[in-house]
Amino acid sequence: NTHGYDAATMGRFPRRVRWPGVLAAELGGTAEVIEEGLNGRTTIWDDPYLDGRNGRAYLLPCLRSHAPVDVLVLMLGTNDLKSIFGRSAAEIAAGAGALVGMALTSGTGPDGGVPRVLLVAPPGPGEVTARSGVWGFGEARAKGERMPALYRIVAEMNGGAFLDGSAIAEVDPTDGVHLTVEGHATLGRAVAEVVQGLR
Repeated sequence: NTHGYDAATMGRFPRRVRWPGVLAAELGGTAEVIEEGLNGRTTIWDDPYLDGRNGRAYLLPCLRSHAPVDVLVLMLGTNDLKSIFGRSAAEIAAGAGALVGMALTSGTGPDGGVPRVLLVAPPGPGEVTARSGVWGFGEARAKGERMPALYRIVAEMNGGAFLDGSAIAEVDPTDGVHLTVEGHATLGRAVAEVVQGLR
């Protein structure tokens, strides 16, 4: 959902519409927001159908290339719900927690220190649709509903901040997985409020 897939057109929302663009606008030029959204990215799993989607493999090179990083906002886990991975909600949350831990020990914060980390529990998925079923989300809703509580725990255990994206932004019923324009706007504003408190 950071990538900004548009369920209606199957294209991509413009940068200003996607939640990182909304976040940047809300921060009013007081920070540079670097958007790193990739459609299909997972927390720590290799996708047999899509190369380069493992978040663990990408995170440290990404942080090092953009260092110093004041605040890292992580919202991954939706794609981990696909049936091909066969992971429980607890395993998905543990994967997200591993990324928080990696970021906090990366030395990529200001002056080689610790970046602040905000872990966002991703919204959805919603009711199964023809598309979400093909993508492997047929059994995902119940696991998705358990994830926010688990994400909160792993964020606290690893010393990160937490935001429940599922409580504030809904997915588009067209495909049951991706955010609407309104969902991006709501999420971007909510992330901005938390980030302003972390800086």
